[in-house]
Amino acid sequence: MTNPRDAEYAEYVSYRLPALRRLALLLCQDWHRADDLVQQAIIKVYVHWTKASGADNTDAYVNSILVREFLHERRSAWTRRVSVTDQLPESPILTADPDGLMDLQAAMTALPPRQRAALVLRYYCDLNLDQTAAALGCTVGTVKSQTAKALATLRSRLASDVPATVGSQAPARARRESGKAPHHA
Repeated sequence: MTNPRDAEYAEYVSYRLPALRRLALLLCQDWHRADDLVQQAIIKVYVHWTKASGADNTDAYVNSILVREFLHERRSAWTRRVSVTDQLPESPILTADPDGLMDLQAAMTALPPRQRAALVLRYYCDLNLDQTAAALGCTVGTVKSQTAKALATLRSRLASDVPATVGSQAPARARRESGKAPHHA
């Protein structure tokens, strides 16, 4: 017979597992690595379940563990020995702009791990600056600078992928996204 603590943990994990996998995929860009990352995170959550379940926001606490596991993995020697291939996802992702999504995924993958983690926590997990700083174990100023650098890098990379053809909508879209107004002579 399982104890109430284990039953509560199992119920929480079974409910949150799809969201944790999506979060891990955003960080890793690979389903297999994402599943490994989630497994490591939920093991840590189990060990610290009393503290996690007593937190003001259990989801934020668990997301923090997942992000820290991702950052720890990126610092380990394992990531320097293993190269990730350019495999297609297991299932197609439905989007109105599949090429734009692929460009965004490639640009996100090229970001340093802490910048990627800051973006995912701020804009995917919808954490505020204080919560993101707590999850990353850094100051609010560091979160702001990492986020600003990451967004600038993404804008630069994505803007350079926009074809500049005559009569195309792409230059106007690039100006709109960058927030710059067109210059008229």
